[in-house]
Order: sequence, then C-alpha cells, then structure tokens
Amino acid sequence: MIAIIKYNGGNVNSVQNALNRMNTESVVTDDFELIRNADKVIFPGVGEASSTMKLLKEKGLDLLIPTLKQPVLGICLGMQLMCQDNEEGNTTGMGIFDIQVKRFPARDIVPHMGWNTVKDLKSHFLSGIDESSDFYFVHSYYCELSDYTTSVCDYILPFSASLQKDNFYATQFHPEKSGKTGNKILTQFLQLSL
Repeated sequence: MIAIIKYNGGNVNSVQNALNRMNTESVVTDDFELIRNADKVIFPGVGEASSTMKLLKEKGLDLLIPTLKQPVLGICLGMQLMCQDNEEGNTTGMGIFDIQVKRFPARDIVPHMGWNTVKDLKSHFLSGIDESSDFYFVHSYYCELSDYTTSVCDYILPFSASLQKDNFYATQFHPEKSGKTGNKILTQFLQLSL
C-alpha cells in the first residue's frame, strides 16, 4: 500500500491520479498507523511554506515524517519542507536535509514554471533517465546544492532538482505531471527496497 500524506495541501489528487493510471493502489491519509505501515509514502505539496508547515504541526505530521523507515518521496513543496529552513515565511522545516530553501532572485521570470532539463543525475532512484529529459516545475523557491543533491536544474542559477538521504527521496519537479519520464521515476520509486 502507498500512503499519500493528507494535510489539506495541494497536488494530492494529481499524485493519486498518476498512481491510479499506473494501477497502483494508494490511500490519502493522515492516520499515523497507516502511514507507518505503508510500503512507501509520498509527501506531495503545492502552496505556501509557513501555512503548510502549520497544518503539518497541527496534525503532528512534522514529527512523524522524519521517523519513517520506508522509502519516502517528497514532491515540490514537500521536498522544501523536508529541508532545514525556508525563506518563504521564515519557515523552519523538518530538517531531514540540512539545506536552506531560498527565493530565486527577484526577476520577471519567477516563478520557474514549465518544462526544464535536469543534469548530473546520480541516484539509483534516477537510473536510466536520459539527461536530456524535461520535467515540469512550478516554484519560486529552490533548494541549495549540497551533498544530498542527486540532480541539478539551471534556472537563473543552479539548484537541486532532486535530493536523497537514506530512505528519503525528493524532487523539486512534479513527476506526476512530467509525462512518461515522470512515470518512470514514480515506477522506480515504487520499486525501491531498503
């Protein structure tokens, strides 16, 4: 069973719809036992960091997520909230990745919205993905490059397109909205074992 974390954040339905198209059973839940006992956990997100973190804290999910032992995938804002600090709303995240989340320099080309290429792929999670592949992004804040970076995207400046630490995986792009290549990444996540 795949648990998709429920916290009234955006993008939950599109992730579940992508899994349905892949004939993969999932449940949208905030139940601690269901989440702890799931084979895999997906933590999607679209929205504003501080208000989303407040919702997570109200349900205690901010304390649960870092303790999970199975493969966990954070997507977009989900990835950013797994980091240490976020400039959006001066938000303290869950600290899974010791990374700062910063706002892109103010320009008329923010947010970063649309298709872009990732490079320097270096995780088994991304194996077999062509470096010329495009992924769908929508964000105004970015995760710094770090030792956890498993792929890089250039938009105004280089930033982490994906991260990995132990059983925690994360993508700034939306695999569920990135066509066949995104489906391949979701499939590879679903096949991970610890």
